[in-house]
Amino acid sequence: MSSNETQKIQIKDLYASAEKIYPRQVYGLFAKLRILGVLLLLGCYYITPWLSWNEQQAVLFDLPARQFRYFAVTFWPQDFIYLTLLLIIAAVGLFLFTTIAGRLWCGYACPQTVWTETFLWIEELVEGNRNKRIKLDKGPWNFNKITRKSIKQFLWISFSLFTGYTFVGYFSPIKDLAIGLSQLSLTPWEWFWIGLYSLATYGNAGWLREQVCLHMCPYARFQSSMFDKDTLIISYDKNRGEKRGKRKKNSDYQSNGLGDCIDCNQCVHVCPTGIDIRDGLQYECIACAACIDVCDNVMDKMGYQSGLIKYTTEVEEQSNGKIKTHLFRPRTIYYTTIFIAILSVFFYSIGNRVPLDINVLRDRNNLFVETFSGDIENTYRLKILNMSQKKQNYQLNISGFKTIILEGQKRFEIESGEVLMLPIRIKIPREQLKKRSNDIYFSIHSLDDKNDKASSTAKFLGPKI
Repeated sequence: MSSNETQKIQIKDLYASAEKIYPRQVYGLFAKLRILGVLLLLGCYYITPWLSWNEQQAVLFDLPARQFRYFAVTFWPQDFIYLTLLLIIAAVGLFLFTTIAGRLWCGYACPQTVWTETFLWIEELVEGNRNKRIKLDKGPWNFNKITRKSIKQFLWISFSLFTGYTFVGYFSPIKDLAIGLSQLSLTPWEWFWIGLYSLATYGNAGWLREQVCLHMCPYARFQSSMFDKDTLIISYDKNRGEKRGKRKKNSDYQSNGLGDCIDCNQCVHVCPTGIDIRDGLQYECIACAACIDVCDNVMDKMGYQSGLIKYTTEVEEQSNGKIKTHLFRPRTIYYTTIFIAILSVFFYSIGNRVPLDINVLRDRNNLFVETFSGDIENTYRLKILNMSQKKQNYQLNISGFKTIILEGQKRFEIESGEVLMLPIRIKIPREQLKKRSNDIYFSIHSLDDKNDKASSTAKFLGPKI
């Protein structure tokens, strides 16, 4: 073979397209858990925007109004700390659960897994089981193939569009969005995001599928840093399974030097990423446990003990089960402590959050004014934000001196989500000023809800003593 021919073969291998994977449907405990997870997550995603609270959409990221409504609570840009805590909780939780049970997130809750599973259900509904899908793809384009492919694409695209519409419904009131969609009167940005999210769903779940997990997701690359010898992994028992080979049921296979693995390749056929778990733990494994279910089914049919492929740990595997897994170990205790601590801080902060904010701005252009009566006057501007979901009546109180003369409103009304800029002037008798810079205290409480209170401290300036 010439060098040119060799070069052509190498280039062809380098750019060879990935073979399509046809995951087979599987039944078992972990399959039921995965289906339950998919239904719960999809149900939450599609139903939540339609829920109402106080005659408003219960969950809404209202970006133009710069607020996030979540049932009875409304968050504002000032509440950014809660988002920070939530992200930290999610990160620590991911570390904790990965350390204990491996890639549970990937196998049961990742959006890529959830939507890919849904698209596979649609594909199997229209085109049939694994063997029928393979046969259909290899067959010629005829009326049956065109019809089935067209129906599948129609259902995929419809489901993707509904997914994109629901996504935008978290940012624009979904009922108004439905009216605008029926009248083709949506804003350009709404059209853009519906189209983009629909396209992402269609492309990732319908076509890319496992390629996202294999080549685009960074989690598979750094998960090993969170694993240790006591982390649960899916593993094939080589000591029991090897040597593989075909055999008849109830045959004396052990006398022929065979193990329990009948080399049926069902564990490969059900794998959504197309790996062979018998080759050992691989980063492509998303821990969906489909191989466990199908292998247990095969073992039951053959009359063998289940668990040839199972959840285990490296320490159990290396000791042949003599050393048990340690759930409580320094790493898990450390992650659990941090997780519970941050979670407690988050819920405590939410429970004690006051939907009222006050910011006191002192007039810097004029430090103070001495009146004809001998009083010292300072000018302030109060910035008051009503972060509750209804209109509130408030009262202003000022303390810090025995005698305080206030020129300005003491009682006022603020609509939900509005900011009131309240200018006031405060006079203090000169003899009460003990120093040039003095603390003065502003407090506001709601007349409609006694639990809504906010306070702030400012400086009251006077002449040198």
